[in-house]
Amino acid sequence: MHVVIMGCGRVGSTLARSLEDRNHTVSVIDSNPDAFRRLGPTFNGDKITGYGFDQAVLTKAGIGRADAFAAVSSGDNSNIIAARVARESFGIQTVVARIYDPGRAEVYQRLGITTVATVKWTADQVLRRVLPAGAEPTFRDPSGTIRLDQVVIPDAWVGQRTLDLQEQAGVRIAWIDRLGEGMLPTRDSVLQEGDVLHLVMREDSASRAYRIVQRGPEEN
Repeated sequence: MHVVIMGCGRVGSTLARSLEDRNHTVSVIDSNPDAFRRLGPTFNGDKITGYGFDQAVLTKAGIGRADAFAAVSSGDNSNIIAARVARESFGIQTVVARIYDPGRAEVYQRLGITTVATVKWTADQVLRRVLPAGAEPTFRDPSGTIRLDQVVIPDAWVGQRTLDLQEQAGVRIAWIDRLGEGMLPTRDSVLQEGDVLHLVMREDSASRAYRIVQRGPEEN
């Protein structure tokens, strides 16, 4: 892949090095040439001084052959404008914008621009740890219809089939964390003590799903 990154702060420089470590090519854009020092002496990608919403700058960064564009500067407006230019003017389908304002992030998410709302993400992480199980999901889709929850399997379900839990609770098990590894359940999978389930469910049926999961399986 070739990835163009706007912003060479901590996020942008870390992202650039990570991509290069995975053998992808990277071009980094920043209006401050001193910012490129964060990339370190071993970085082999292109360093472009300018603004990521300038079409000439994007062209110099190789946007024409890019597979993805990430706008991770410190300014919401600059990130959104650059993301829209990359998507609408150059046809880049994989576009990610870092947005500090969670309200604006949701708006642009609905426009097809994947957003990373730093403040909201941090707050959600804290909320999921201080509120009761089920109060706040790991992820909620932009429409608010579907949610992803992380649940430690109650003892009552140990030894039961994953299929039975899904059918009774009206959920889908996306994957299971078991003994430090992720696994995809099959029709014959059996739940084990200590399993952490990643459950996909509808928002309007989450309360019912949690009641059934905590209650345990129905007797046949």
